[in-house]
Amino acid sequence: MSLSPEARLQAALAREIPLSRAIGITVASWDGRTVQLAVPLAPNVNHQATAFGGSLSAAATLAGWSALWLLLDAHGLTHQVVIQDASIEYRHPVTADFTVACTLPEASTVERFLTTLRERARARLELVATVGSPGREQVSFQGRYVARRP
Repeated sequence: MSLSPEARLQAALAREIPLSRAIGITVASWDGRTVQLAVPLAPNVNHQATAFGGSLSAAATLAGWSALWLLLDAHGLTHQVVIQDASIEYRHPVTADFTVACTLPEASTVERFLTTLRERARARLELVATVGSPGREQVSFQGRYVARRP
């Protein structure tokens, strides 16, 4: 029996990003375009009883990493994924367990990325991750990721 994309991603996170285990990230869902990671507050709480900014940043970074990893996995590609640069805005405190979501960009952008990756063995993709619901985002993250042949 073949593992689901979510199970393959969970194993990859545990293997390649040990911090994901320490902060308790689990893959909540993947619909082929949007990945959601679930994160418990308890191991990520700060002195204000809210989610620690570093944990929120790590979770958002991993949501983008996960979306790109899943895209590559869907296309049978095993390139390395790294973050090149990022910015984050903490809009509202996170006071409970939370999910962080990252949606792949429009199809034409994804196709350009994949074409470049196949032709040059390296490509960049900008991704956005959020904590909270649309219109009430608690955290907004933008990151540029690089996929490259190992």
